[in-house]
Amino acid sequence: MENLTSVLSPLSISIPPNETGLMSHECPSPSCRKIFKIQLGTRLKGETSPLHCPYCGYEAGYQKFITKAQIEYAKSVFLNKVTCALLKDLKSLEFNYKPQGEFGIGISMEVSGRPTPIRGYQEEDLETEVVCDKCTLRYVIGGVFGFCPDCGTHNSLQILEKNFEQIEKLLMIAESQEPSISQQLIENALEDCVSAFDGFGRETCRVFGQQATNPEKVSKISFQNITKTADEVLNEFGVSLLDAVKADDWIDIQRAFQKRHLLAHTMGVVDKGYQKSTGDSASSVGRKITVTEEEIRKILRGLRAISYKLYHTLAVSHEANEES
Repeated sequence: MENLTSVLSPLSISIPPNETGLMSHECPSPSCRKIFKIQLGTRLKGETSPLHCPYCGYEAGYQKFITKAQIEYAKSVFLNKVTCALLKDLKSLEFNYKPQGEFGIGISMEVSGRPTPIRGYQEEDLETEVVCDKCTLRYVIGGVFGFCPDCGTHNSLQILEKNFEQIEKLLMIAESQEPSISQQLIENALEDCVSAFDGFGRETCRVFGQQATNPEKVSKISFQNITKTADEVLNEFGVSLLDAVKADDWIDIQRAFQKRHLLAHTMGVVDKGYQKSTGDSASSVGRKITVTEEEIRKILRGLRAISYKLYHTLAVSHEANEES
């Protein structure tokens, strides 16, 4: 059994990355078990370094994150090699003794069969590719938000910045369009600003929720009403969003959020509730609200400042708690 013995000696089975160099991993936490991908060589220190699950933050050794599909693939490769070697060894024992003499009896042994087939291995499709701003690891996750598998940094601020960059590109396109289309693109940009900020805010509250006065309450904070949001964030985390911008800029941000509310619920037509909440004397009830490109750019600057303050304040506090 020379061939079989050589196969049963230490055997290394490599899992091939996909065509873009990404390798799938599965969170070993029983409550998670979600799939993500990373590209080795983009900052990750090696197979002995720990990984962080981008979804739940679970940390464990690199080899703990092997997927079920990879295990089945590796098993099939091993069985294929074993059965190939076994068949080859048995083939070497084949014989065929023909009958001798008038009443001779012939005897033979012929081996047939096929090796165990190797299972097909296919990477799972995921939606969002990220290159970590902090450690440069390239990774892909399902959904949008997640922790960097290498350094553990959450990507909510990075995703927000990407969304804001897309909005700025949308504004550039609006400049070259006829007035009606340009106005529609600008209004869409305002709605996108609020949606991106809301997604960032909710996720940031979820990630740092344990620092809140009432962790269960923070999951219900909506970032679509900036005035109410500021009060809730201050009460729960002790972070003042108003301090991130000038007083006049804060008023402009509040007014922009109210304009977005009109666009979403009244097709942009001004009502008494808008006038009362904003004090916008230039608007007329029953007339369509106006939104300008410069207004959107100013809102982007303000929301960037607010978001950076919220994220970094909570991140620094989290790191301090981890060290203590």
